[in-house]
Parts: sequence; structure tokens; C-alpha cells
Amino acid sequence: MRVSWLDNDAEISEAELGRVGVLHQRLPLDDYQGALDRLKAERGYVAQDIVELRPDMPNLAAVCDKFKDEHLHRDDEVRFVLAGAGVFDIRSAEGRWMRLEVEASDLIVVPADLYHRFFLTDRQEIRCVRLFKDAAGWVPEYRGE
Repeated sequence: MRVSWLDNDAEISEAELGRVGVLHQRLPLDDYQGALDRLKAERGYVAQDIVELRPDMPNLAAVCDKFKDEHLHRDDEVRFVLAGAGVFDIRSAEGRWMRLEVEASDLIVVPADLYHRFFLTDRQEIRCVRLFKDAAGWVPEYRGE
């Protein structure tokens, strides 16, 4: 994962991510379920699924449009990237944008109530395991609503 400030491209430390509650880990692609099960037990996640976005999806633009604007969720956003890549822009404690470029093997937890946005890379492809505390409560709330 590459982490930098959006305004000047300077690198950001894991400690800076930790200030806003973002968790990042690298997990092996061939043996990740044990680590996800521990995370589920520690943080109360009860549901797990896989989401895949691909360039050949007929509704890809509409799906991506839901997450390109600044929003938050009342549940953590947990993603373990199995393939492809994506970009999370996350608000720092001071309100600056932090850019996290995730790829295969990256686990990221964006805590509930933290403003962020998500984009695909030019490849327009990502496959992720998602974890939820309550899948019904995972709805974007856009800034300014």
C-alpha cells in the first residue's frame, strides 16, 4: 500500500493513519482467513462476502459514482484486496486528504464515521473480501446531507 498526502504527495506513516483509526495490514493471499476470523472476533464483524468490480460490468460507472463523493458509514469499512487495486482518500485529523492506494494482500479498516471516498485505478478492477458488523447499516452518508 502506498500512503501519501494528496496535496503534496509526501509519504504518510502508519502512525498518522492510526491517529484517525485506520488499520492497515498485509496478509498472505494463500492463507488470509485465519487473520480475518481473528479480526471478526476482536471487532464484532458478523458477515463476510466478496465484492468484485470489473471493466466489463454493465453498471460499473453507476456503482463507482456512489463512492466518489466524500461520505462516511455508521459501520467500519473493511476490505481485504484479493486482486486488482483501488484508491481510498481519507480525511486526516486536520482535515487534509490522505491517499491510500491498495492492492492485492492489503487489508484496510476505515473506521465508522470517518469521511472518505473511493475510486478504482485505471485498470478499473478490484476483488475484495468485505466484513460487516451489520450489513444493513452499511450505507454511505454524504458530507453536507
